[in-house]
Amino acid sequence: MARRNTGRQSEFVLTELSEKSKNGLEFAKRTILSEKIQSEDLRDALEYYVSNWNDTTHPGLFALACEAVYGDLKAAIPIQASVAMIAAALDIHDDIIDKSNLKHDKLTVFGKFGEEIALLLGDAFLARGFTLLGKSMEEVQEMREVLEAFKQALYEVGNAHALELSLKKIANARPKDYLGIVRMKAASIEGDMRIGAIIGGGAHAEVEALARYGRILGMLAILREEFVDVFDVDELNQRISNEYLPIPILFAMLNRESKKEIEKLLGRQTGNRDVEALVDAIFKTQKVKDLRRYMENLVDQANCITSNLKNESLRDQLRSFASSTIEDL
Repeated sequence: MARRNTGRQSEFVLTELSEKSKNGLEFAKRTILSEKIQSEDLRDALEYYVSNWNDTTHPGLFALACEAVYGDLKAAIPIQASVAMIAAALDIHDDIIDKSNLKHDKLTVFGKFGEEIALLLGDAFLARGFTLLGKSMEEVQEMREVLEAFKQALYEVGNAHALELSLKKIANARPKDYLGIVRMKAASIEGDMRIGAIIGGGAHAEVEALARYGRILGMLAILREEFVDVFDVDELNQRISNEYLPIPILFAMLNRESKKEIEKLLGRQTGNRDVEALVDAIFKTQKVKDLRRYMENLVDQANCITSNLKNESLRDQLRSFASSTIEDL
């Protein structure tokens, strides 16, 4: 049975991202907490979110891209903080869309404070993130390029969620349609790395290479979470109730016999024993094996892209990051 982030590579990735995101995330926390908020409920929600805010992915990958082109990360901390705040806004809004009460065994802002407060808090993060970005880039020549990258990422992720909502209404949506949405959602990681490379002063070829790598890494990370959700009882029940089924289950159900078995298991509140039976039913199907190979091919593509980077130490890190997404699956 797969385990969540327990392998050596996964632990290395978490440690590296945590270290590289630390200063930007702390800057973001200080900035958003300094805002004057008259509503006691909204202030409580803000403090609750910040107390659990440990997003190392977006600011961490921004930092990696910046350093991969020999950029000065210390000088870019305010921009890194704005990346973290805009990502937080999307995170809060995603919980509203998905009606996610719990995430990683903790109540979300939506689950604890309700839809209205969650929406307002997400808006506050979005507004403050863009305000900080604009202020931090007043003297940056590439400001227009960075803003365009943010816009493209936000639009594509927004379109992905809109398409995802429409797929929920389709009884027999094809798994490849969900893979298309996965690719669109990965635009956020592409944006993080494109912006980091731009701010780091990378050449056009380096910026484009890191952006392509980011898109692939984003897809891999999302697909890994889809596999992980199969093993997480609470998350799986949440997906059954309010979202679409994890992609490995959708692929496994393309097999007629497996579909019958899986539908029987999903017909009741899923428990630990049901998950074990579900995992057995899913992983024996050829379609899920093919999905795993698809991820391996993405890792190969990511590693190929990094081969042209001049920064050898960061190149090796990026390769480890890509490989970690298929560890223990």
